[in-house]
Amino acid sequence: MTYDANNIFAKILRGEIPSHKIYEDEHTLAFMDVMPQVDGHCLVVPKVGSRNLLDAELSTLTPLMATVQKVARAAKAAFKADGLQIRQYNEPAAGQTVFHLHFHIMPMNEGQALRGHSGKMADHGVLAKHAEMIRKSL
Repeated sequence: MTYDANNIFAKILRGEIPSHKIYEDEHTLAFMDVMPQVDGHCLVVPKVGSRNLLDAELSTLTPLMATVQKVARAAKAAFKADGLQIRQYNEPAAGQTVFHLHFHIMPMNEGQALRGHSGKMADHGVLAKHAEMIRKSL
């Protein structure tokens, strides 16, 4: 399968769709998930188009993982979480729905359940507040 440059994350990277940005450098972008399964649920994507982990170049993965770690530490601190879930899906059979390599970062507390992925977007004021909380913890 080939990479589709018109996927939603590619559009966010080009500025065609707004996002609640947390962190950006020359290789990566981190922003809030608009359908969060927990408070603080955010995403990290590479700026280079890769369908998923299976076709990404090592030169893409190295800075991407550094950003995943940086944002994960900040999200855990910002939400005073006991731990984190970091998820990454490859192909539809594994649950991938957006075909641009991305990592989900979800701060979790003991006994906390994930909310369903309802398809309903969260309040943008709340997402902006959560993005600011994580930015302050970077």
